[in-house]
Amino acid sequence: MRARLPDFRLEVHFARWEFTARYHLAASDAQTMSIGELLALGTDDDRAAFTALPLGYTETRGGPRLRAAIAATYDACAPDDILAFAGAEEAIFWAMQLLAGGGHTVVTVPNYQALETMPLAAGGEVTGVPLDERDGWRLDLDALRAALRPDTRLVAVNFPNNPTGAVTDQETWRALVDLCAERGIRLFADEVYRGLELDPARTLPQAADLSPTAVSLNVLSKSYGLPGLRIGWIACRDHAVLDMLERHKHYTSICNAAPSELLATIALNATSLIQQRNRAIVAANLPLFDDFFARHGDLFDWAHPDGGCVAFPRYRGPDGVEAFCQRLVEREGVLLLPASIFASDLAPVPADRFRIGVGRRDPGPALDALDRFLAS
Repeated sequence: MRARLPDFRLEVHFARWEFTARYHLAASDAQTMSIGELLALGTDDDRAAFTALPLGYTETRGGPRLRAAIAATYDACAPDDILAFAGAEEAIFWAMQLLAGGGHTVVTVPNYQALETMPLAAGGEVTGVPLDERDGWRLDLDALRAALRPDTRLVAVNFPNNPTGAVTDQETWRALVDLCAERGIRLFADEVYRGLELDPARTLPQAADLSPTAVSLNVLSKSYGLPGLRIGWIACRDHAVLDMLERHKHYTSICNAAPSELLATIALNATSLIQQRNRAIVAANLPLFDDFFARHGDLFDWAHPDGGCVAFPRYRGPDGVEAFCQRLVEREGVLLLPASIFASDLAPVPADRFRIGVGRRDPGPALDALDRFLAS
């Protein structure tokens, strides 16, 4: 890296409030489970293996069983097309530097901050293409095409999107894959919320299945609700990419934790069951949020996320969203994420919005506290 990294605004904010606020209403992950609940989804052999597991090093790329279980979630990828990481952030840290290679990168906005800061830190140039707020945060493929340059090496997108919950349509998605292939540009697809779409018909094919050069990022933190396992991965059928990333992983995590790999394998083998459970939690929660925002329609503009478990409503109060979120967490202990957390140097992000999470059980007490705050 040739530049000092800026503060990661999301993590700085969470360091202050995530474990001190009474109500974490900004959570980006689905409802988690205990080790006991997860082990119950495995077999007797899985449970015996966990008890007898040696606490030694694991393979840098991830153990064979883990990579086979990950590959089974793809249509065209085999275990050799998988590289495991310590969470998604380690994968982003290396991939967005190395794949950009000091050239030009295009990213959608708003986004997860590392998607734009890491290629900048590697000495490259980055152009932001804003999702269309007026049209359900639609990806404007013509705007993205216009942002491409002869030296564009990488296009990075995130669907379902964080923080908006938007999912682009199937036609646009496939056209984006084709556009990158035609131009010889690498597509990096952050797919960590895939599996939590409200309408299963809107679930996008994974980029690594559609293109032999595309890179798909995923993790157990979001749609699986298992962030404590710290298991993420990249899927790519271009093995030169995986080889390059593996060499750099040696400088950070080296390998993943053996207990996490075993538990992750159990979770991946139960993908359908876990994601069905988490979609049901989101579906049960949304009427509660609908009712709350309907009762406060003078202050908020609210819309369901298309996928994932976060949304990006508008706050229309005269004090502004930054002051609103700050006073809310200080007075009632309810944590939301104001728009400044998702600000970008590349393209405008609406300054009157905030991220709210809809994927954890029993949001009622948090919404009650928010009601009390608004009443006061």
